[in-house]
Amino acid sequence: MSARKRIAWGLLASLGLAVGIGPLLVPIPPLADTVPPQELADPDSRFVTVNGLKVHYKMAGRGEPVFVLLHGFGASVFSWRKVMPELVELGTVVAYDRPAFGLTERPLRWQGPNPYAFETQVDLLIGLMDALGVRRAILVGHSAGAPVAFQAALAHPERVQALVVVGPAIYADRGPPAWLRPLLRLPQAQRLGLLIVRELLIRRGDALIRSAWHDPQRVDAETLAGYRKPLRAENWDRALWELVVASRPSRLRDRLGEISVPVLVITGDDDRLVPPDQSRRLAQALPYARLVLLPACGHVPQEECPEAFMQAVRQHLDFLAP
Repeated sequence: MSARKRIAWGLLASLGLAVGIGPLLVPIPPLADTVPPQELADPDSRFVTVNGLKVHYKMAGRGEPVFVLLHGFGASVFSWRKVMPELVELGTVVAYDRPAFGLTERPLRWQGPNPYAFETQVDLLIGLMDALGVRRAILVGHSAGAPVAFQAALAHPERVQALVVVGPAIYADRGPPAWLRPLLRLPQAQRLGLLIVRELLIRRGDALIRSAWHDPQRVDAETLAGYRKPLRAENWDRALWELVVASRPSRLRDRLGEISVPVLVITGDDDRLVPPDQSRRLAQALPYARLVLLPACGHVPQEECPEAFMQAVRQHLDFLAP
């Protein structure tokens, strides 16, 4: 072997060694001041075990209709705080923290289905309804919560009265490519993954929240504190990485024509995370849908434009009335 080839092979071996071992040498400092999720509970917080998972939820109101609220990525029941009092005037409201978010339990080992997988999240939603005695509900899904609501309507149409989807992440619904998934389970990837999710939510979290609003200056200290609170829950970073690794394309776009319930699609005209054109496309693909475009509003209408949001929901209820 020539000297040039020996050098080339030596460089490749060194590169492989750096890629394989380097991430294992990166220090992962423990998170400071994390506590069991229940220690962060609010006075109106409730917990119930569903399919082996301790789920954090809030419930108020009485009678029908029953609204079940599914928050988006990086959010929690906190994101519904401005519209829950208004929804309570219309019936019963249940808001819960989806797996990997809020104060819901974050298991790192499990027997049976992966609690962070898409299909398991649908089972959790139906299981929660069963545990709370909810026979039929209007599912309100924001952003990444919308695919769970749609899949529930497909798999359990008898349990879903109607859908309200807000900035719905249907056409942006992706997961890691198939070839990459086994690599994400490697110890090296898991260590780097923790650093990535910490960077995303700790250092850049406030900027991400502001980017979801049409007017970032309206994001006050209370809002930022509410989004930061779940970052004090034990293992929040590891659970979020488990969610990323478990993510798969739902392929809901191929089944939208099967949705048999009325759907209200709400989007802000300045939604920069799920552009309004995607919501228009979704409404056109659904058999029974109505699109409401809110002016001067971003990706979180329930927080930035709660009055306009509630007006759209009330009109939807009038449409559902016999």
